[in-house]
Amino acid sequence: MVVPQSPVVEIGSNFTATCMLINTSEATADDLYWISSRSVIPKEQYTKISGSAVNVTITITRDTPQWLLCKCRKPSSPYITIHEGKFVHGILLRKGYHPEKPENLSCVAIQEKDLISPNITCVWEPGIYRSQDLKTKYTLCVEAKQNNSAQITFQIFPNHVELDFWVEAENMLGKAESEHLIAEADWFVKTNPPSDVKAISEKQFPTSLLIKWIRPIAKEYVTLMYQIRYRSNRSPSWRNVPPVDIAKEIESFRLQELQPDTVYVIQVRCKSAREGYGYWSSWSANATARTPEDIPKSEPDLWRISRNEREVLLVCKDPVLSNGKIRSFNTSVRRGKASSSTTSVNRSDSDGSSSKIVITILGLIDLPKRETVYVEVVAINSVGKSPKARLEIPCVLLTERSPAEGLKSWSQSGQLWLEWQPPKVTAGGDAVTEYVVEWDDGLQIDWQRERGNTTRTAIRGSLEKFKRYTISVYSLYSGSIGTPVSVEDFLEQGVPSEGPSVKLNGTPGTHEAQLVWKEIPQDKQHGFITNYTIFYSAGTEEHAIPVPNDTYSYPLRSLSSDTKYEAWISASTIRGSVNGTKHSFSTLKYAPGEIEGIVVGVCLGFLFIVLLAVLICIYKRDIIKKNFWPQIPNPGNSSIGTWSPDFPSKADTPKENAPADVSVVEVDLLDRKSVFEEDKACLPLKKDKYLSEEHSSGIGGSSCMSSPRQSVSDSDEGGDSSETTASTVQYSSVVACSGYKGQTPSSLPKTQQPTFFRSESTQPLLDFEENPDIPRQENSRQFGRLPRNPSFRHSPTSEDSSNSADVNQLEMEDRGGMESLSFCPVEEGPQQTIPTEESQSSDWQQGVPVCSYMPQLGGYRPQ
Repeated sequence: MVVPQSPVVEIGSNFTATCMLINTSEATADDLYWISSRSVIPKEQYTKISGSAVNVTITITRDTPQWLLCKCRKPSSPYITIHEGKFVHGILLRKGYHPEKPENLSCVAIQEKDLISPNITCVWEPGIYRSQDLKTKYTLCVEAKQNNSAQITFQIFPNHVELDFWVEAENMLGKAESEHLIAEADWFVKTNPPSDVKAISEKQFPTSLLIKWIRPIAKEYVTLMYQIRYRSNRSPSWRNVPPVDIAKEIESFRLQELQPDTVYVIQVRCKSAREGYGYWSSWSANATARTPEDIPKSEPDLWRISRNEREVLLVCKDPVLSNGKIRSFNTSVRRGKASSSTTSVNRSDSDGSSSKIVITILGLIDLPKRETVYVEVVAINSVGKSPKARLEIPCVLLTERSPAEGLKSWSQSGQLWLEWQPPKVTAGGDAVTEYVVEWDDGLQIDWQRERGNTTRTAIRGSLEKFKRYTISVYSLYSGSIGTPVSVEDFLEQGVPSEGPSVKLNGTPGTHEAQLVWKEIPQDKQHGFITNYTIFYSAGTEEHAIPVPNDTYSYPLRSLSSDTKYEAWISASTIRGSVNGTKHSFSTLKYAPGEIEGIVVGVCLGFLFIVLLAVLICIYKRDIIKKNFWPQIPNPGNSSIGTWSPDFPSKADTPKENAPADVSVVEVDLLDRKSVFEEDKACLPLKKDKYLSEEHSSGIGGSSCMSSPRQSVSDSDEGGDSSETTASTVQYSSVVACSGYKGQTPSSLPKTQQPTFFRSESTQPLLDFEENPDIPRQENSRQFGRLPRNPSFRHSPTSEDSSNSADVNQLEMEDRGGMESLSFCPVEEGPQQTIPTEESQSSDWQQGVPVCSYMPQLGGYRPQ
């Protein structure tokens, strides 16, 4: 078991509990332990009383759990383990505070209808420590159910009777009693506020209002005193009439020193006139009245706005002490010593009706070149005229007088403040009489006046956030306007409402583009532009370039040709930045004039090459002619063209390596073997590359020997078999050193050896020589083949009777890889039939030479 069972404990005190084992020998005091909020209390807080009892001491706090448990733990005892619930006991703790002394006891008896209520209500403060688990009872002479208030009811209100009030607080931890409140019953009275409060305006008293009211209760019950407060309808603050100016037991009062033509709001309240007694009643309902109009007590606020050097606009505000509604202005303008002219400007009924300051335009005047203009303005209301306002405008608007110096501005506590230094006063110069502070937002102009000794002020006009103002300070010298000094500022800066719109200036190039943009309108800047940032991108690559705030164009360079770009401008203030609209453009693939330059360059280069080639041809014409058009001997100038077997030409003196005369013999083909054997001894033809590559020209007479085919000796000597003689033909003749069958030419020296003569000409063969199958033109002679004939001869002419021997052309074949010499039959003309292509092929295969008739040679030549 545990003791105590359910104690009431005070928060902040120490509490001791005891746990005992009864009627069991299964456990001892060493097996007992305490638990609070599921946590085992440390053994240091235990006190062992006996072998079966143990104490625990804890400090009670607001967070101490309500239950404190005692348990037994002995794993070696099955009985305790099985009957664990029998060994658990707990204590329910009820926490709380001792009752505090009630403070600030007060009682009040309010008015009901025309009498004081018999119910007196008292209130007090129970203290800061409140017990949630313990209930505290408060007694105001009797037991009360409320915690901090109670009410005592009398049959009638005990006027002039002394009363004693106190409060007792009691709970299970103790009692507490408040201070005693001892006073007469009138001390506790709170009356109703005065009723039917009125404010009366009197025309003969433009600066006062008469206030009347009705007392709330008869003086037999309570003697009253009053309090009055008032304010204009444009002001939020109240002004109280000094208590010493208000007599007791009155029911009317005259408010004085009020502004004429001003609406006032008045309230009145009352309390017991006994000093220190009673409570102030509530304030009465509002009483409203307007004071009568009076003559304006101050001059209009006259100013001028410069249009240009020769024109100014006259403007003015109502007098500060207008004392009524201004109905018109009379303006008098005098130029130099001339007489003045007066104009009147009437005000409409709506002007000046609002709470905003109204600026009246008086008119536009021209300034003479050399005369000063003097302006006087008078404001008029229903009662009379105001004092005159004067302004002196020199012939030059900006005079030589020194301006104020060091003007600066800043924003503080929702106002725009200015500070400047007085202008320098020269010897004998006038001192500054006052300053005019002017501010202009581009749409409206306003101003205020400051005394001549002022160097710091706040603009009292209505300024808007995010709007730029141009603020100027003018120095006035006895009405004459001096040189202004200006500054621009914002009441509060913000982020621009829009960004600049960018575009291209002209056409973009291949690697550059000129961006231009305009300044953001001032009404959308919302602050001073600190800088612009140019952004441009091509695909995912983005570039940013910051530029100063006075820059409105920028060239983008190092761009890629034939690429699409996006560009935009960001405008920044001290509050943030905003992006403008994006503009897309594409760079050119070629720069302007680049294609024309390439074409012109190519043309000039080609022309230079052509001119260079022409010059080379001119200066190197001999070399070119020798390589491309070699000198070819003219066959018409050769003696062979007139040679004939019947009429041989005159024998020339043999020269070294010169060809011998040609003997024409008649040979029987049947005896060609013997002929060959004989001639081999005197015609030792070498197996030479020249013989294999040369053809018989057949020009100037018949050749003794020729070969149309490539020599076998070429291959033997390692020559290139792919080389042909179609394009380069060399003319050659093979001349025997001795006569045929023992004949010896008379003109041939004995020591002459067989000679191979060749021409160095590279002139190609004629078409009919290279292609015998192609027919010639009308005047051309035909080619033909002779049929194979075992014997043929050439018929000599009549002139050659002495040498009538038949001349037979000899065909030599190279046996064993030697060159062959073909001989063509010599007949009398081209009357023979031209063989067909098949017969030609057959003849060549059988070793029969195929010949063509050559009239200029007087015979046939092998093909």
